[in-house]
Amino acid sequence: MSTTPHPAEPGQAGPDRGEDRPHQLRLPGQVAAPDGPADLSMMYLMHHAFRRDLAAFAAAVPHTPVEDVPAWRALARRWEVFAELLHHHHRAEDTWIWPALLERADAAEQETLHAMEAEHEQIDPLLAACATGLQRLADGRASRDDRAALAVRVCAARECLGRHLGHEEREAIGILQRHLSAPEWEEIAARINGGRPELRLVVTAVPWLLHQLPPSVRREVVARAEPAQRLVWRLTRRRFERLERRALRHVPAGSQKPYC
Repeated sequence: MSTTPHPAEPGQAGPDRGEDRPHQLRLPGQVAAPDGPADLSMMYLMHHAFRRDLAAFAAAVPHTPVEDVPAWRALARRWEVFAELLHHHHRAEDTWIWPALLERADAAEQETLHAMEAEHEQIDPLLAACATGLQRLADGRASRDDRAALAVRVCAARECLGRHLGHEEREAIGILQRHLSAPEWEEIAARINGGRPELRLVVTAVPWLLHQLPPSVRREVVARAEPAQRLVWRLTRRRFERLERRALRHVPAGSQKPYC
């Protein structure tokens, strides 16, 4: 989803030569937004959505009755949306972003960047275990003990990913802002999707990204989006909200803890 109103032109001054610096988003749960030439709005929007989702799953799992198989199927489908977009995000970082920075980073910065990849590897098994547990409940072949074990796994995944996102926002993004110019960041962002994101991924990501954003932020993001993305938002948001209601229908009001 495009959030940059005026993309930088090739040949524009680098990060240490006085580029205009974009406003950096600050969203619920976010721990830092290092200043610099790169517009990292999309990065922060995704981080917000990851935190929001895991807070929702952590609230839903212990309160959803084991026998309500339709609710578990909705939760499993909702997890698939989250997991696919998180996998796409981490793959983009490991394939394009961290390697580009490693070429320029000093020894301490390299240690941080290698830690980013290592933390991804720690998160993946937790997510796989959560997906397996959700599927057992969605298949109607799980017990209350299975639900309790899943609740523990979801909380562990939430805490692990929360630590990783905080580490990334405090340190890795600062490295990015020190070493990449705005045009270089735009080039990497274009490479991540091969120049044009897959339509199916856009249809999945747009309502997911905009869900539960602070209203002022959502208005700004929608206003800056491309016309096709605004159309996707209008066509898909109600369907996404229906899935959300089915998946989270047993969550008591006020029981969801703040984002970590």
